[in-house]
Amino acid sequence: MRKPITPMKPRVSQYGVDPKYVTKRMAEYPEMTSVMLKDLFPDTPDVIYPSEKGISAVREAAEKALENVDMSMIKPGDSVNVCASHHGFTLLGGEPYAELLKTVRDVIAERTGTENIRLRAGVGLRFRETEEYIKSFGLDKHYKGKAKGVAPVDEGIPIETEIGTLYGIKAIYDADWIVHVHNSDVREVHFHRQVDRAVKPFGMSYARIETRSTYHQNLGPRGANFTARAIFASDFVQSKFAFTAFLEMSPVGVVSVDADNDLYALNDRLTVSGCKYYGKIMTLMGEIDECIVGLDFPCPVPYVFAAGVIYANFAGANVDLFDLDGSLPPYTWYTEAFYGKDGKPLVDNAPPVNPAIKMVVHNYAWGGYPSAFFSEHAPTIVVGREQADLLNRDPQNLDYMKHAVIADELDTAMKFAYEVSGTDKVIIFDGAVGGVNVSESLGKLLHEKAPAVSEKVDKELLPKWLRQRGIDPETIK
Repeated sequence: MRKPITPMKPRVSQYGVDPKYVTKRMAEYPEMTSVMLKDLFPDTPDVIYPSEKGISAVREAAEKALENVDMSMIKPGDSVNVCASHHGFTLLGGEPYAELLKTVRDVIAERTGTENIRLRAGVGLRFRETEEYIKSFGLDKHYKGKAKGVAPVDEGIPIETEIGTLYGIKAIYDADWIVHVHNSDVREVHFHRQVDRAVKPFGMSYARIETRSTYHQNLGPRGANFTARAIFASDFVQSKFAFTAFLEMSPVGVVSVDADNDLYALNDRLTVSGCKYYGKIMTLMGEIDECIVGLDFPCPVPYVFAAGVIYANFAGANVDLFDLDGSLPPYTWYTEAFYGKDGKPLVDNAPPVNPAIKMVVHNYAWGGYPSAFFSEHAPTIVVGREQADLLNRDPQNLDYMKHAVIADELDTAMKFAYEVSGTDKVIIFDGAVGGVNVSESLGKLLHEKAPAVSEKVDKELLPKWLRQRGIDPETIK
């Protein structure tokens, strides 16, 4: 068995405890090992990052992709807003996304002659998070002081769409041109269901709270997808949209950089790659029969990573999140309209939270996102009084500790988890790159199940997922 992969380092943030309190990582236990995705699935794509070239590979790929993009609409002196999202900064430590944002700025300046290029980095419910990223990656300096984070409570701007007036963030659109820079990891597939993934930020990261909440409170995830498309398709946004550039992601890293003047064309390509690259590992996670989940990554609870997949999706791994055949309800798990105050589903025939999750050890994960649902539906141990106090001070997580217990140290938490759960299978959501850190027993299970999962996805599931999205599987072979 392999040694564990080095997990992502703790990050200084107002949304997480001081890294000095993270004194031990779950991957340090002697019974832990790692499983590489290339070993599980030999057809896992090669990546440009991480690689021997390092971060320069991202810049080279971005420059090459941008060669085919028309920027002639941007004139010297025009203002350009490069629009970003906080999610990109949680991938592989954030460096590849930051490098893409820097490269886009440099290429625009070189090819168009304008220097009035601003960074607008959107965020969800952690209103100051992108400000932290801007400073830590030197984006404020690279954008010559013209970089700022924007939040959904900032001043809005009405956008007339074919479904009525919706609201964007004014600072996103206060330039002559906008450039949409994002990434393709499937992330919240329980929300968008790999439908219009590339368009989603127009209804989320770039939208006022009243509009972005269609995902959470109003129409529900599957019904809200068209909100983002309606905003992007509006005359107002189309009059400002110049081009888009994306990190094309897989569970093992950055596959390439894709750029286009046509966001819908790029969206179609990323729809295919998302299903191909993430379908097998997510299906394999559904084969896990029982486990202890470790949260050990600098992100809010639902967004911690293992094998390129966030914990929120593992909470739904007992069903096929890519399947659009109607068997799943329009609201998915922890959305407000799915569960009542008694914790029971409000939707008929609703699937339960993944029953394989026997216990959660919260060694290191942030607040800043409503997460009490997770501690309510899975027995949870929080390591350290400091982390518990942080959650108790978080207005979005005032009930999290009502459903969790506190362990003074990780050793105590793990001993308790093993004894109470009755399983020695452990999966750690710690951002390990290229694979996943697990216990030896779970590693053996993954190796045993992977061949059958690979064959099922290739022959049955992937063709079905693509056909459901209007894509002929034969055209991508």
